[in-house]
Amino acid sequence: MIVVLKKDATIEQRGDLIEWIKSLGLDVHLSEGKFQTVLGLIGDTAGIDTELIEGLSIVEKVTRITEQFKKANRKFHDDDSVFDIGSEKIGDGNFLIIAGPCSVESEEQICDIAGSVKKAGAQMLRGGAFKPRTSPYDFQGMRGEGIELLLKAKKLTGLPIVTEIMDLSHLELFGEVDVIQVGARNMQNMELLKALGKTDKPVLLKRGLSSTVRELLMSAEYIMAGGNERIILCERGIRTFETATRNTLDIAAVPVLKELSHLPVIIDPSHACGIARYVRPLTLAAAAAGADGIIVEVHNNPERALCDGPQSLKPEQFADLVKSVKKVREAIL
Repeated sequence: MIVVLKKDATIEQRGDLIEWIKSLGLDVHLSEGKFQTVLGLIGDTAGIDTELIEGLSIVEKVTRITEQFKKANRKFHDDDSVFDIGSEKIGDGNFLIIAGPCSVESEEQICDIAGSVKKAGAQMLRGGAFKPRTSPYDFQGMRGEGIELLLKAKKLTGLPIVTEIMDLSHLELFGEVDVIQVGARNMQNMELLKALGKTDKPVLLKRGLSSTVRELLMSAEYIMAGGNERIILCERGIRTFETATRNTLDIAAVPVLKELSHLPVIIDPSHACGIARYVRPLTLAAAAAGADGIIVEVHNNPERALCDGPQSLKPEQFADLVKSVKKVREAIL
């Protein structure tokens, strides 16, 4: 249930109303937007008399929310969420460009790529330290050492870093990581999501290979219910009957998610198609569709990459892509 307050409601009146609602055994989520203030009532609201609340002098209207996701719901928070990552922002027109290799392979490799993508216009560095692979015989990542190398690249370039967590037991290794990524395979690892809800770090939450948009939002709700509301939703392609590409990019997920939720939405074109030559058109489509950012795989030597080389752009290709993305965004804004 949401309670929209009138513009002339005082802070004291609002405080009294919140205190009374809490006395009924409910939690209250306060959202102060540009044009209205909304109180989100969280808990069992079935017995709440909506006519009683709507009759209060400071209340504009009361609406029941039928969706299971509450805090992630745009009805709770009408304005787009905006939050800081280092010196950068994401959301509400702030477009975040994230780039880097699929996996960290060596200090020379990650630092070289970090310098290249920053020069091209990337605002954040990605790189896998823990790698979930289909085959147990494939390269599994450098683990804790990989995070240390990412931090060296961060120190060298100043780029904030994002890397994927695979297990709750690894959380203590992510103390200096700027954004924790939850991969597609872990989107419904509820215990991990609950734990991340108690952290103070932004979470990049990727959509599962066979998950619906609403299931993605419910996973975000798990994190937000724990108190962490800085979630970046990521569409990275879903599994369909099509075999021409690795996955099928659901570009419609961008406007759908932005209609349903206030959380920023980014696109991962690299995992969506699995083929480097398709990354550019998918990225431009994402920018045109209104995405809040992109996360692209870039490698200085894709032919010898230990992970996902066929979908990785070379630094010069990424530099050209960034220029084109800026042109698309200029055209639609």
